[in-house]
Amino acid sequence: MLLVAVCTSALLTSPAAFAKTLVFCSEGSPENFYPGVNTTGTSFDGNEPIYNRIVEFERGSTQVVPGLAETWTISPDGTTYTFNLRKGVKWHSTSKSFKPTRDFNADDILFSIERQWKEDNPYFKVTSPNHSYFGDMAMPKLLKSVEKIDDYTIKVTLNQPEAPFLADLAMPFAAIQSKEYADAMLKAGTPEKIDQDPIGTGPFYLVQYQKDAVIRYKAFPQYWGGKAKIDDLVYAITPDSSVRWAKLQKGECDVMPYPNPADIDTIRKDPNITVLEQPGLNVGYLAFNTQKKPFDDVRVRKAMSMAINKKAIIDAVYLSTGIAAKNPIPPSMWSYNDAVKDDPYDPEAAKKLLSDAGFPNGLETDLWAMPVQRPYNPNAKRIAELMQADLAKIGVKAEIKSFEWGEYRKRLQAGEHQMGMYGWTGDNGDPDNFLHTLLGCASASGSGSNIAKFCYKPFDDLVLKAKTVSDQAERAKLYAEAQVVFKEQAPWFTIAHAVQLKPISKRVIDFKLSPFGRHSFYGVDVKD
Repeated sequence: MLLVAVCTSALLTSPAAFAKTLVFCSEGSPENFYPGVNTTGTSFDGNEPIYNRIVEFERGSTQVVPGLAETWTISPDGTTYTFNLRKGVKWHSTSKSFKPTRDFNADDILFSIERQWKEDNPYFKVTSPNHSYFGDMAMPKLLKSVEKIDDYTIKVTLNQPEAPFLADLAMPFAAIQSKEYADAMLKAGTPEKIDQDPIGTGPFYLVQYQKDAVIRYKAFPQYWGGKAKIDDLVYAITPDSSVRWAKLQKGECDVMPYPNPADIDTIRKDPNITVLEQPGLNVGYLAFNTQKKPFDDVRVRKAMSMAINKKAIIDAVYLSTGIAAKNPIPPSMWSYNDAVKDDPYDPEAAKKLLSDAGFPNGLETDLWAMPVQRPYNPNAKRIAELMQADLAKIGVKAEIKSFEWGEYRKRLQAGEHQMGMYGWTGDNGDPDNFLHTLLGCASASGSGSNIAKFCYKPFDDLVLKAKTVSDQAERAKLYAEAQVVFKEQAPWFTIAHAVQLKPISKRVIDFKLSPFGRHSFYGVDVKD
């Protein structure tokens, strides 16, 4: 009996008993562990602990700071970037099928870029050939060359200046993977393992992933930035916002994303919870497929926009957590054009426009609604029902459709819809990330993020020119003009910009809201 008591006491006082654990009640499962083919915040969150990029965003900021590159220089003409890489950066050595024999170096940068760029790269099609961000941002045309000068120097040459290029490299799609691991898995005939059983240079390594249940990470002791303050990071995958809130109340999780707007007042009253809040760098919208009839006619698109009661949607669904959107970029972003006038809610004018476009008796269409809660849309199904009722008043019969989230995104990007709800949270703090990535011609074809399939030369010329200009005031003028063209052409019905709200336990120390809606736990601590 005494022996049992001694053993139990030893267990309780062992170092493991004092491990600091933080539980994040995430809203869904990542699609994989390769950020280069992902576009959702859910997947980026799942990858965030594992990987680093050449440059990073400072936590809680849009400021670009050193990452795997310690320093860099940019040529006077803005077309050549030379990166001096960190030495002594270790790879996680946790994969059951591979142990690294060298530190991170320039070969890993080359591999990670060429995997998305070169179609003859053996990894181009592994997991998915759809490198959405890389393609939507026109990287294949922008990059002239990526050269290894030596093991710790990389030179990137562009075909033309690209104002947001450095910030682009801090985005999740630019995560760096191990070429040595990739080569070993290719030789073993299991190339997909690098995206399923990942290793990185990030502050945490993956311990376990059970789809729709849990992801477990541990702090990487040899992390180049210093070991994380927490020892264990757990993502408790909890799709229902009410269940996330119940878990937070019980102390079963420490951080929860995307609270139900109706719960916010109650959450604020809990003495054990802090609600972090800031304007969201996001937009929720209904896209009209401009390459499908009848939405190839701007009059039809305008009619739809004037038939939907935006205020009623925000009052009923967003409550106090959203503001009406009139532009495709949020008001907190530089170059926002407040002079743009939103389309009025005017069903009679909408009917006349439909009649002028050849539909005096209305029309039939689909209306796609997301199956999940997103930072920019708390309840797409409810919004779809409100839209459906409004459209019926002008003779438009809209059939609501939905699919599993991964399937929804895939079909939407392929352009199967006529009208589809979607949204965006900014990735780098630059208007280009909205106006070109979501509405430029480069992302309108194939399976790009331009789900309106909107390719309009006067608009595209403006956003392409803004990329090449270094002066921010001049860029702002071009983007302001592009927002006017956007409103005239109406490829979207802009719904709302949601406020970013993050309820966290008061035991959590130094968690910072990301302007991009991401969740980063390096630098975060918890009270015992």
